[in-house]
Formats: sequence, C-alpha cells, structure tokens
Amino acid sequence: MMVFRHADRRLPFLQEGADQPPGRWHGEGEGPLQYFADTPDGAWAEFLRHEEITSPEDLRTITRAIWVVEVPDEGLPEPRLPHTAMTGGAKGRERCRSEARRLRDEGKTGFEAPSAALRTGGATGWRPDGGLRPGPTRDGRTVVLFGRRPDLVGWRGAEGQPSVDLLPRVRPLG
Repeated sequence: MMVFRHADRRLPFLQEGADQPPGRWHGEGEGPLQYFADTPDGAWAEFLRHEEITSPEDLRTITRAIWVVEVPDEGLPEPRLPHTAMTGGAKGRERCRSEARRLRDEGKTGFEAPSAALRTGGATGWRPDGGLRPGPTRDGRTVVLFGRRPDLVGWRGAEGQPSVDLLPRVRPLG
C-alpha cells in the first residue's frame, strides 16, 4: 500500500527515536510512531492542522517534502473508539493514546484510523473532465505504525507547498 507523509526537506521521512514529540496516538517517550496519510492532501492537512495554518498568505512561507512510502498491506485494525474521539481536538488525545497502547500491547504492528486533519469528505481528489473537476467525495485515512521502520522504502514525491484549495478542508486543531 502506498501512503504519504510530510517532512522537513532536510530530514529523513520517518521518526527514529523515542524523543519524538507527543502526538494524537502517543505520549511523551512512547515513540517512535510513524504517521501516514492515504492521500497527499491528507499529509499536507496534518501539517497545516498541527501548525494551525489557516491563511493563504502563510502557505507561501512553507517548503516541505511530501514522501510516498510503501507500507505492508497487513489488514491493520481500526481503534475501538468513537469517531469524534479519533478526529476531535486535544480533549480526545488521551483516549487515543490509551487505545494505541492497547493495540501495541496486543502485539499489533499499527492501525488505521479516520484522518483527524481532514474534514469529512476532505480527501476528494481531482478528475480531468474539460479541465480539473472534483472527484468523488471520500474521507481521509491515517495509517499509524509502531516503532522504528528501517524496512520501509520511501520516495520524495515533491517539495513545495500545499494548494490554497486545501485550507477549507482542514479540520481545526481545537
């Protein structure tokens, strides 16, 4: 399965140490966890949401790499949490972290969850039909893998900035 990840263009595309800053699915010292999106827009949305970027002017200051990464298609489980906990703001993070700990303690290699960064229907792509037209509505997904993953191969897909049309599809951090 091919997934996408944003990264500082000067750094590797995966986290390698336990000093990874806390995120939705892991707390202090529980890394590394590898977060991926099922679309490039989902990867950009993760960055925009985390940095609380909402203005088109701010997009001009961004230069990051989008990586395409091949991950094993293992039929990853989905967390047993309400959708609102998995996609909400900071209030739901401890529930997400507890659920990730449960999955890791059960020996799972990772899991797949709804994208917290993209609004419902925000993973819509594009079709060529007399110019670019929106593709079918779809929801974004996040793939999270536990631990260091030197087995994964990635390709730098692009360096640049997200499109301004993505901003209204990003769910605020709140």
